[in-house]
Amino acid sequence: MRPIALLITLAVTLSLLAFQVHSEPGSSSWLPPKISYLQSAEEETVHEALARSGWQTLPESSPNFGYVNNAFWFRMDVPSQPDRQILDISYPLLDSVEFFLLEDGEIRDQTRVGDSLPFEHRPLNHPTFLIPFQTESGKHYEIVLRVDSHGSLQVPIRIWAQNELFDAIAVEDQLHSLYYGVLITVIFFNVFIFLALRELTYLLYVLSTFSYLFLLAALRGVTFQILWPDNPVLHNQSVLLAIPSAMLLTLLFGRSFLRLRDNAPRIDLVVRLFIALNLAAIAGTFVLDYNTSIRLSVALAIPGCLLMTFTGPVLWMRGVPQAMFYTIAWGLLTIGSAITATNKYGWIPTNFVTTYGMEIGSALEAILLTIALAARLYQERAGKMLAREAELNAMAARRKAELRMMDQALHSPLTGLPNRTSFEMVINDLINREPKKRHAIGIIYLTNLQAITKTLGHRNTDRLLELAASRFNSIISELPGVRPIEVTDQRSFHLASLEPAALGFIVDADVIAAAPRSIVLALEQLGEPIDYLGMQLPLDPQTGVSIYPDHAQDTNALIRRAYIAQESDEARDRSLAYYQPSRDSYSADRLTLVSEFRQALRDNELALYLQPKLCLKSDEIIGVEALIRWPGRKVPIPADELVVIAEQTGLIKPLTRWVLEQSLVVRNALIERGYPIGVSVNISPNNLREPEFPLYVQRLMAAHPRHRGQIILEVTETSMMLDPLNSLRALQSLDATGIPLSIDDFGSGYSSLSYIKQLPAKEIKIDRSLIHDLLNESEDRVIVQTTIDMCHSLGYQVVAEGVENEATRALLKSMGCDMIQGYLLTPPLPLRELQNWLDNRVSGAARQIG
Repeated sequence: MRPIALLITLAVTLSLLAFQVHSEPGSSSWLPPKISYLQSAEEETVHEALARSGWQTLPESSPNFGYVNNAFWFRMDVPSQPDRQILDISYPLLDSVEFFLLEDGEIRDQTRVGDSLPFEHRPLNHPTFLIPFQTESGKHYEIVLRVDSHGSLQVPIRIWAQNELFDAIAVEDQLHSLYYGVLITVIFFNVFIFLALRELTYLLYVLSTFSYLFLLAALRGVTFQILWPDNPVLHNQSVLLAIPSAMLLTLLFGRSFLRLRDNAPRIDLVVRLFIALNLAAIAGTFVLDYNTSIRLSVALAIPGCLLMTFTGPVLWMRGVPQAMFYTIAWGLLTIGSAITATNKYGWIPTNFVTTYGMEIGSALEAILLTIALAARLYQERAGKMLAREAELNAMAARRKAELRMMDQALHSPLTGLPNRTSFEMVINDLINREPKKRHAIGIIYLTNLQAITKTLGHRNTDRLLELAASRFNSIISELPGVRPIEVTDQRSFHLASLEPAALGFIVDADVIAAAPRSIVLALEQLGEPIDYLGMQLPLDPQTGVSIYPDHAQDTNALIRRAYIAQESDEARDRSLAYYQPSRDSYSADRLTLVSEFRQALRDNELALYLQPKLCLKSDEIIGVEALIRWPGRKVPIPADELVVIAEQTGLIKPLTRWVLEQSLVVRNALIERGYPIGVSVNISPNNLREPEFPLYVQRLMAAHPRHRGQIILEVTETSMMLDPLNSLRALQSLDATGIPLSIDDFGSGYSSLSYIKQLPAKEIKIDRSLIHDLLNESEDRVIVQTTIDMCHSLGYQVVAEGVENEATRALLKSMGCDMIQGYLLTPPLPLRELQNWLDNRVSGAARQIG
C-alpha cells in the first residue's frame, strides 16, 4: 500500500499546484467582476443585441449553460491599459465564438473562431481560444462575445496580460504533458506485459487507458490541433466517438479484470447490457445530431461509471482480491468523471477541479490499476509458481508411485528378482541389438518345491525361495558370458523369477560352450541342498536351455522351448538338457502330427509289422514281435516316436488296446497258415499305471482262450525303473493270470539286480547296443556272457536283439543265448509278407533235408 499512498500524494500535490497556477494569476491579470448575458436572436448584429433589453448578470464568474440549442451574447467592460491583453476562453469545444472589441461604443476589432472552423483561423496556435487585443488609456472598452455550440455551452473567460498568460500556459502545458506522459507510460508498460503474457485483460486495459488519453486530448482540443487541423467535421466526430468508446472499453476491461462472469454473474449481465448500449451510442454518432449524440453518450457514461463504482465494493466484500484496487482506482476516476460530466450539463460552476476532474481521476486510476495489474501479475505468478510447484510435487509423487508400480510390475514381490516381463524385455533387447550373436535362454525349475510346500507350508517355502533366489543369482552371475537382467547402483540381477518354481537366465551361447567345466560346477552348486530351519532341503533343480537363433527367433518361443527342454528325461537324468525339436511334443508340427495320429488310430490306418524270433537250439521261428507302423503316411514316423507321442498325448491307452486286439488277429492268421507261434507286444509304463489295465488283459485273454500264454507283454527295463513299485504290482497281477512277461532293452539302463529278480518275467531281451559290436568289443562280450549266465541262473530265457550277421549268431549260440532277433533273419514285415517269408523258410528247409 506504500506505493499507492505515494502516488496519490504526488497526484494531489500536482493537482493543487495546477489549481494554484490557474486560480491565482499575477498582479497584471484581470478577472471580469461582472459578466452580462443575453440569449441571441437569429441574424442579430452586435449593435442590435446591445440595444435590446433583458441583459442579465451571471451569478458565477464563468458562464455555463450546459447542453442548449441556443446562442448567447456575453458582454463585459475592459479597463484600458497600454499593454497587450489576451482573452482566454479555456473550453475548446465551442462551434463558434464571435469576438467584438468596442471602443466608446464602436467596433474597433472583431474575430471569429470555433471548432467548426479550420484550426488556422485561430489568432494564436493553441488548443483553447486565445484572442489578443489592444486598448488605449482614457477610453472606454467593452468586449462582446456571441457563442454558439451544439454541445455543452460553457465559456470560462479570463483576460490576461500577454506575458503572464504565456507563463501560465507554459505551466499548464507542462502539467498536461505530465498527465499524458503518465498515461503513455502506463500504456506502453501494459503493452509489453500483454505481448509477454498474451492475456486479454492487459490488452483491454491498454485500449481503455488509450481511450481516456484520446478522450481528454480531444476535449482539450489537442487532437484537433495535431491530428486533423483542417477537418473540423472529423474532429467533432472523433469527440462524439471518444466518449462511448472510452466507456465501452472501460466496461470490457472491468468485466475481464474482475472476472464478473465467474464472480458476479448478475452484475455481469447488467455490464453486458451497458456494453450493448454504448455500442449503440457509437453507432448513433453517425446518425444523430451532435447535441443529441453527445448528451446520450454522457448520459450513458454516468450510470456506467456508477455501475462499476458499485461493482468494485460488492466484489471487495466477497473477497475478490483484485476488487480492492479496482474500487479505489475506479472511485477516483468516477468522482473526476462525474464532476466533469455534471459541469458539462451546467449543474456545477466551472473551476479547475470541475474542468480537470476527469484528467486527475483518470491519471490516478491509470496509476492505481497499473499497480493492481502488477500486483495481479505478481499474485498470478506466485499462484502459478505455487501451482507449478504443487504440480511438480504431484508429478514427482506420481512419478515415484509410477516407478514403484513399475518396479513392482517388473519384479517378483516374493524374491525381488526381475519377473517374466523384465526377462522378456531383456531378451527382446538383446535380439534387437545383437541379432547375429547366439544367446542361450536357460530355465531352472525347482522340481522339489511342491513337496517342500506340502511339508513346511507356504510361508516357509516363501522364505526358502528368497534364500534360493539370492544363492542361485550369485551362482549364475559367475557363469562365463552371463547377461545381466538388471543392474542398478544398489543391486545386480542375473536371474529372473518367471514363476515360484521357475527361474530364468541368459548367457552368450558361444562363450559358455567354450567353458564346459563352469557348467558342471554351476550344476553341482545349484543341486546342493539349502540349509533352512536346521534342515538340508534339496530343491532338485532341472535346467532346460534353448538357443537363439538355432531353436527359435522370438522371445516367447525361446522361453517355451527352454521349458520343454527342462521337462525332458535328459534334464531329469543330468539336471541339464538342451532343446531338441524331435522331442518337442508341443510344436505346431507335433500338434498336427498328434491330430493326424489320433485320426489314423480312429480310422484303423495303423498296421502291425512283425519281426520273427529264432530259437538257436532248434533253428525254428518260435515267435514274432509286433511293431507298430503307419504305412499310409508320406513321411514315415519311427515306431518309438509314435509311442512317445502317444504317451505324451494320452493316446497310449487306446493304442495299446488296439495293438493287443490286432495281435490276436495276427495270431489267428498265423495259426490258420500253420504257424502257431507266440506274439510279443510292447506295453508302456503308462499302461502299468492304469489301475484297470491288468483286468482288461485278463478279460481279453478270457475272451480268446486259444491265445492264452502265447501273447507276451514286453516292458522296457528303463520304463519300469521310473515307477518300480507300481510297475512291479501291475506285472505281478498280470503274471497271476498267466500272462507271459518279457523285459525289453535289458542293459541299456541302470537296473537294480535286487529289483530285477523280483520281476515275474520269463524272458530277458538284451539291448541291441550290447550286441552291435559284440564281435569287436571284448568288454561287450564279457557283459553279454555275464548277462546270459545270470539270467539263466534266475530262470529267464535270453533273447538277443539286433543280430545282423552270421558270425554274431554263432557267437551268441556259443555263449548259450536262447533266441535272436534282427535283420539277419529279416526286417519287420507286414503279416502277409511274413507269412510268405515263413512259407519260403519252411520250403527251403525241406529242400535241404530232401
